[in-house]
Amino acid sequence: MGLFGSLDISASALSAERLRMDVTAENLANAQSTRTAGGGPYRRKEVVTEATGDNGFAGALASARASDGGPQGGVRVSGIVEDQTPNRLVYDPSHPDANAQGYVSMPNVNPVTEMVDLIGASRSYEANVTAMQTSKQMFTKTLDLLR
Repeated sequence: MGLFGSLDISASALSAERLRMDVTAENLANAQSTRTAGGGPYRRKEVVTEATGDNGFAGALASARASDGGPQGGVRVSGIVEDQTPNRLVYDPSHPDANAQGYVSMPNVNPVTEMVDLIGASRSYEANVTAMQTSKQMFTKTLDLLR
C-alpha cells in the first residue's frame, strides 16, 4: 500500500456511504408514492457494496509488499437493487388508486427502517472522515519529524 492508501480506502467508503444516504433519502421522499413512471407503487431501493482488493491479513501483507503503489483495498458500490418485499395494502376507498375492494397498494418503505439506515450511513461516514483526519495528522507529524 502506498503512502496515501489509507486515504484512498476512506475516500471509497465516503463515496459509498454518501450514495447510501442519497438512496435512503429517495426512499423516504417516495414513502407515499402510489404511482411511478413504470406503473404501480414505488419500490424501496437498497445499495449493495462489496470489498475491493485482497481481503484478510494475507491480502494486506501481500499488498504491503507490492511495489505498484495503487489502491489495494476499500469498498465499491456494485449496484442499487429494489427490495422485493410485498407492498403494504391500506384500506382507503376514496383514494384514486384503490382497487375494487377499496385497498391501495402502498410502497414497501418503512420510515423507521429508513431512519435507522440513515443514521447507520451517517455514522459510517463520520467514522471514515475521522480515519482520514487521523491519517492526515500522521502524515503531518511524519513531515515534522523529517525537518
